[in-house]
Amino acid sequence: MVRNINKEHRERLTSLEKVALFITKIVGTMWCALAFTILALIGLPEALKGGTSDMIGWITQTFLQLVLLSVIMVGQNLQNKHAELRVDADYETNMEEKKAIEELKKRLDSIETEKLDKILKILEK
Repeated sequence: MVRNINKEHRERLTSLEKVALFITKIVGTMWCALAFTILALIGLPEALKGGTSDMIGWITQTFLQLVLLSVIMVGQNLQNKHAELRVDADYETNMEEKKAIEELKKRLDSIETEKLDKILKILEK
């Protein structure tokens, strides 16, 4: 029996895990990264007025956390999609090979049966 691991995984998720996945899907988009960039840039003039420490705080707390982390999530989502496509392709290839192997086994079994029948006929004579 072939198992659908993705379905099994989805069925095992708790409500909180589903909420986390939903939020991750939203935050892990370029639209969200752009919104965070705009939000971060709104605070930039104030950080520039405040001097070096405010600017460092803006970079680390606002820009890095809001913008770069969401862009990293987008990249990870793209990598995950690619990995899923590779897994699906591997699965399809494995299923095709399984069918080919089963076909070969049937052929071998029929060849063995034919040879055994011939041997039996020779022995009976």
